[in-house]
Amino acid sequence: MKGKPKVAFLCVHNSCRSQIAEALGRRFAGDVFESYSAGTEIKDHINPDAVRLMKSLYGIDLEMAQFSKLISDIPKPDIVITMGCNVSCPLILSKSAVNWGLDDPSGKNDDEFVKVIREIDYKVHLLKEALEKHDN
Repeated sequence: MKGKPKVAFLCVHNSCRSQIAEALGRRFAGDVFESYSAGTEIKDHINPDAVRLMKSLYGIDLEMAQFSKLISDIPKPDIVITMGCNVSCPLILSKSAVNWGLDDPSGKNDDEFVKVIREIDYKVHLLKEALEKHDN
C-alpha cells in the first residue's frame, strides 16, 4: 500500500458515530491513517449531542471541519469500518472490512453517549496500533 491507508467509518446517516470516529482518527491516528466518514443517507447536520460532547471531552468542534457525506463522496478506502447500524451497506471494495458493532447513542443520556464515544476512542487507538505493527 502506497502512503497512509484510507480508513472509511460508515453508518446510515453519517451524523454521529462515524463523524466521531473520523474526528478521533484524525486527532489520534492522523500520522498512521487517513480518516473519512460517510453514510448511505445524509442528514443536514451532525448530531448536536455529538458536537457538544466532543467539544467538552476533546476540544474538537465537529461542525468546523466536517459535514455529512455519502459513501460516493469519499476516496476509495483501504479499510472499511461500519459502526454497527444493522444496515446493508453497499459493497465497497477494500482490503479489510470490520463491523465495530456500536449502538447508536442518539437520543440517549450523556452517560450512554460518552460510553460510545470512549469505545470509539479505544477502537481508533487499537486500529492505529495494529496498523503500526503491520507496517513494521
